[in-house]
Amino acid sequence: MKILITGAAGFIGFHLCERLLKEEEIQIIGIDNINNYYDVNLKYSRLKELGIPRKEAEEFNNYVFSKKYENFKFIRLNLEDSKELSSLFKKEGFDIVCNLAAQAGVRYSLENPNAYIQSNIVGFANILECSRHNKIKHLIYASSSSVYGANTKVPFETTDVVDTPVSLYAATKKSNELMAHTYSHLYNLSTTGLRFFTVYGPWGRPDMAMFLFTEAIIKGEPIKVFNYGKMERDFTYIDDIVEGVRRILLKDLKTREKYKVYNIGNNNSVKLTDFIDEIELKLNRVAKKEMLPIQPGDVYKTWANVEDLINDYGYNPNTPIKEGISRFIDWYKRYNS
Repeated sequence: MKILITGAAGFIGFHLCERLLKEEEIQIIGIDNINNYYDVNLKYSRLKELGIPRKEAEEFNNYVFSKKYENFKFIRLNLEDSKELSSLFKKEGFDIVCNLAAQAGVRYSLENPNAYIQSNIVGFANILECSRHNKIKHLIYASSSSVYGANTKVPFETTDVVDTPVSLYAATKKSNELMAHTYSHLYNLSTTGLRFFTVYGPWGRPDMAMFLFTEAIIKGEPIKVFNYGKMERDFTYIDDIVEGVRRILLKDLKTREKYKVYNIGNNNSVKLTDFIDEIELKLNRVAKKEMLPIQPGDVYKTWANVEDLINDYGYNPNTPIKEGISRFIDWYKRYNS
């Protein structure tokens, strides 16, 4: 089996590649455009863990073979480049596509909306077209808990109406679900969307709370606590996320619907203040807190109902927040030593 994983230098994409390469006998092609939304050194460091040398990975549209895994190769490529993407699909003959590439971040979408349109809309349209014309058996793609927007009923369920996004990022992710539905309906393309809920863990993104809080507390700088700490998130450890995606990739459901969307989270909501308390406890330091109002694009609470994923794939997130935070901080100290 041959799988394409987009966003391979990203947080979730890197972990998924590593897990599959260590445990499964499958061929993986990873692509990423390695944009500078956050520190590219972190992205190249992730690729290095997969055996991809930085110098070779810096060149666009060039195959780089892993020095660690013989069944993995990487290409730096923009999803917006329809010509190169189409050529890749035709050359490789993928069985399954896992599209994790996207312009991430809720707040950045207020500053640079065009980046989201190009990557998340144009890029995803190209993925759909390539999947359609190359007879891809199954397209799995990243959506987001952000699509629930202004919804107040919790836990969030995939049957909820999600017509009130509060950020352009959320709007692009909801658009992806609608686009996928259209292709499933018109072209019989099997698609599965995954609404990720606040993923954290080693090698995580520097713009996420886990990274920002840890870094600031270690440096003795104040942390920004929005909505005066009155927020809750369904924090989900990266290994639990990857296990869920792995099951969807590898399990051929005989009754799988042509179009399906799942929540993928920890099935639990944690208070932001409790999250900070655990970081302080692990670091043995008290954070200096700058209490601030809620930011545009933010929501008060997220909580995933993951019953569908449990029923269909036996999904079982089981990493306690205390353990997940401890693992992240241990990694952070090693990475920055």
